[in-house]
Formats: sequence, C-alpha cells, structure tokens
Amino acid sequence: MSTPTVGDVIGVIGQVAPWAKAADWDPVGLQLGDPTRRANRVAVCHEVTEAVVAAVEADPVDLLVTYHPLLFSPVNKLVAGKSAVGRAYRLVRAGVDLVVAHTNYDAAPGGTADALADALALEDTAAFAPVGAAPSVKIVTFVPEAQVDRVAEGMTRAGAGRIGHYDSCSYRSAGIGTFQPDLWARPETGRAGELNQEPEIRLEMVAPRSAEAAVVAAIVEFHPYEEPAYDVYDRRGNDGMLGRVGRPPGGTTVRSFAQLVAAKLGSDVRLSWAGADFNLVGVVPGAGADFMEAASAAGASVLVTGDVSHHRARRAVDLGLSIIDPGHARTERPGVTGLFSLVADNVPAAVDLTGIDPSPWEGVIS
Repeated sequence: MSTPTVGDVIGVIGQVAPWAKAADWDPVGLQLGDPTRRANRVAVCHEVTEAVVAAVEADPVDLLVTYHPLLFSPVNKLVAGKSAVGRAYRLVRAGVDLVVAHTNYDAAPGGTADALADALALEDTAAFAPVGAAPSVKIVTFVPEAQVDRVAEGMTRAGAGRIGHYDSCSYRSAGIGTFQPDLWARPETGRAGELNQEPEIRLEMVAPRSAEAAVVAAIVEFHPYEEPAYDVYDRRGNDGMLGRVGRPPGGTTVRSFAQLVAAKLGSDVRLSWAGADFNLVGVVPGAGADFMEAASAAGASVLVTGDVSHHRARRAVDLGLSIIDPGHARTERPGVTGLFSLVADNVPAAVDLTGIDPSPWEGVIS
C-alpha cells in the first residue's frame, strides 16, 4: 500500500461520510496539520483525552482521527495546560495532525447511528432527526440554451452543484427572458432601444456559502451576456439524519429491551417508562434529547440516547416516549469501532485507541 497523505485520509472518510452532512456547529475535518503531509501511521480515538495524547506521544503517529472534536470553538492562543487547548498544543509539538469525523459520520450509511441500531438488533430501520447542515445558497441564472452547459461547467468548477455523493447537480427549465438595452449597452442579441424576447434556460445550482463569490464570478466569466442576471438565495436542505428508527426483536418489552441495551453496550442504563405500547425504537448516538419530538413523530415509543436531563425525561413521558439512557459515550462506541475499521483499511499502519474510555464518569456508587 502506498503511503497516503492526510488529505487522502480525509477524502476516504468523506467518501463514506460526506463532510457537508455535518451539523453547522460541528468543526469536522482537519483541525490541526497539513493535508499534504504523509500519513503512514494513523491512530483513531473516541475523544482526545489526556490518556490519548500521552499514548501518541509515547508511540508516535502522523495523524490522529478522532470522533469527538477537540476544539469546538475558535481559539486565539495555543498554550500548554490541562485543557482542550493544552492537548492541541501537545499534539502540534509532537507533530501529530488531527482530523475530526463526528456528525457527518453519525448520519452516514453504516456510520454511528446505523452501528447503534445494528448493535441493538433493530430491523427495517429508517432515518430520522435531520440536523442543520452548514450554510448554503442556491444560485440561479438565465442563459441561452446554446451556452447553458458552458455556464454550468464553470459554476461546477467554482464549487457549485455538489449534493452528497453527486456532482454537477443542476435544475434547468425553459422560459422567455425580456430586456431592452439602452444606448450604452452592448447586447449579445437584440438592438439598443428595442424590447427583445430571448428563449432562455433557468439554471439553478446549490453551493456552500463559502463558494458563493467564486460561483458568481464564474457566471460573469462564462455567461455570454454583458450583464447576466442571477439571484442568490439562502437555503437549507440535504441535512444529515442523526437518528434511526426500527423494529426491536420480537417478544420484548420496554424493560427487557432496556436490559438488552445494558448488555449489548456494556453499561448501566436509566429507564424512564412512559407506559405506552412497545412498537418502534428510535436511537440517536451521543446526546439526542433534542430529537425526542422527531422520534415520537417517526412512530417510536422508545428512544435510546445519552445525556437526558430530568426535565427532558419528563417531557418524553408526556409525549408517550420511554427513554433508555446508557450514557453518552456508550451509544457512540459501536460506531467509533467502525470508524477505526474504515481508517485501518486505507492506511499502511493503524493504531487503535478507541478503547480509551472518554467518559468523565467513574461509574455508579451505591
């Protein structure tokens, strides 16, 4: 196997879990390092804890892939200390690059949500719980049919037209454009001072907001008109789905299913029983209390997720939704194990640090 670059590893993860499917608040992708650097030894962890940093300092790697982001917010100092910033400083000092695959991997087919559903033997699963993706725009322009492919190709090269695993996505509809050039205009068609009707194609393409300026510049460059008309709309769409809902094993009750969750995930569980009939189960890895209403709307009578507060559990009971809470990290562990396998299959040497428990809790003391 040839030695990949950090960018190659990012590309492999993105093929399975497109980066654009991450939540808009989630700092996925390259957090520390250089995408052109070679990544011969790559470690994978659940979270960048003190123990994980010590492990890569003792047994050096080129790249660390983590599920939980290390730096959630922008920083203006990188100094030593027992903190997320301090751990980032130690990684930089050790020459270890850092890549985060989080909510984009939750939403991906075979990712964290599917892995949790599989671990609990759910069948006939379907996705639910959309999470707002990064800001995007829809850019619309109007082009004579003979030039529409040229304009669309230019917009694509500038960053438009990517939806999930599909590139060059556009929508085209025919219509009539009208314009009357003034005496100073240099129209491609028509005459100054006369109303002109021109058959045109309405060309629509989506783009990340970060690519808006480049896409607009491409329209101006490749459009045949002296003054091309275009519109830019803020949009939301093509969100990643963080949850799965499916049928539990036959013959189970809410309480027996809670026992199954505890056994499969190796964790104590908290159960909030709503008393409703047991039919479909929703799962959201990590902290999924924000998706209680979505789980209920998807037909679930039980939601398996972590970090559910007292008041959220009370609200779930009011919705007729039982809650099984095995803790934050335990709901993510099946998926993190899969993330290691994905990386290990695509690099010369992989180091498994996923067994280092990221939970800050020591357990239950009675």
